[in-house]
Amino acid sequence: MSVEFLLCVGSLFVLAGIGAPVAYAILVAAMIYVGASGQGIGIVGKNLLDGLYQSFLLLAVPLFIVAANIMNAGTISDRLLGFCVAVVGRFRGGLGHVNVMASLIFSGMSGSAVADAAGIGRIIIDMMRKDGRFTPGYAAAITAASATIGPIIPPSIPMVLYALVSNASIGHLFLGGILPGLFMGAVLMAMNAWASHRRGFAVEPPVPLAALPRKTADAFPALLMPAILLYGIYGGVTTPTEAAAVAAFYALILAALVYRALSLGAFYRILVDSARSSAAVGLVIGGALILNYIVASENIPNLLAGWLVALDVSPLVFLLGVNLLLLVLGCLLDATTIILVIIPLFLPTCRNLGIDLVHFGVVAVVNCMIGLITPPYGILLFVINAVTGISLREMIAEIWPFLAVLMLALLAMILVPGIVLFLPRLAGYEG
Repeated sequence: MSVEFLLCVGSLFVLAGIGAPVAYAILVAAMIYVGASGQGIGIVGKNLLDGLYQSFLLLAVPLFIVAANIMNAGTISDRLLGFCVAVVGRFRGGLGHVNVMASLIFSGMSGSAVADAAGIGRIIIDMMRKDGRFTPGYAAAITAASATIGPIIPPSIPMVLYALVSNASIGHLFLGGILPGLFMGAVLMAMNAWASHRRGFAVEPPVPLAALPRKTADAFPALLMPAILLYGIYGGVTTPTEAAAVAAFYALILAALVYRALSLGAFYRILVDSARSSAAVGLVIGGALILNYIVASENIPNLLAGWLVALDVSPLVFLLGVNLLLLVLGCLLDATTIILVIIPLFLPTCRNLGIDLVHFGVVAVVNCMIGLITPPYGILLFVINAVTGISLREMIAEIWPFLAVLMLALLAMILVPGIVLFLPRLAGYEG
């Protein structure tokens, strides 16, 4: 490593350590590098703008953010919850099952864990806390754990970012996330069932089966969104970016015309909030693209790949080691930074060892989502604390069983690649 690169890395960690936003820390560290190496500072801005403007795929990010915000603003979330309560609310700990099922459904609309937790999660937590049915910490913990499914089942903003750095097929990544997302939902429901019986959580009054068709009809238009997205992509009708535009337009039609739950004022606020969120994500992406330019200039990916291959480790040992590292980093860094800055370092080694990039990408994204609930960083814990007022201490005390079963699910995906690759192979993927 050159002295310039060590200055860059050192300043990045110092700035991040004192609480500077990650995007600003990366930009300042990049300018320190180019200044110390005698390059023009303007190269930072050029790489930032080139990286953002030359990737058509990145347009999907703000479009999925708009779609998620529209879904949260109307009565769509309430209708989905009514459907979930009718289907699984009758079992012991039923609202916990409703929480997970709602996340599974909403994940097919938002592509964002934070949108899931802050939107439909806030509603279900209030339902779970009512009359002391569940403790506040438990309600918040299962909400945070189930929100991690959001970016696994398509659409998925993190998978769009992974496709950007790896050139893997976004369509096959989306397909690869379906079974892992359902698997994560199943293990969380199993843990909730065990905890509910052990702790004697309440049984909800069952919704009459005669009411199920009406509840299904209320939610059916919203339930169609994942099917529309997948048909658009795999039917050859749209590109993934165009599918994101279709998702945003469909959400708008649904909220404004079908359910009549979206005013012009609310729509304006949605656009403003979405622009702010997109700008924040764009800054991190731009900073990461500059850092990737610096890393490539230092030839670090190829050096790291050569060193790892020289160790003569098997692909499985490599995958286990990388995922263990990502779990540790997830305690300290946000998912976007890990996907854009850390994961590209290992892609050359994956290619050299013959590891499928779709399998690696889905597993890495699942790993990063688990990082969203691991203390001390655990951004989902902070989001739920902000929208509900439930203390972090209560959430952290209850999060460990859900964290454990999600890690076991991650291990199963690593050991059994078919969990990820079954559906892509059905669609003609040769990986």
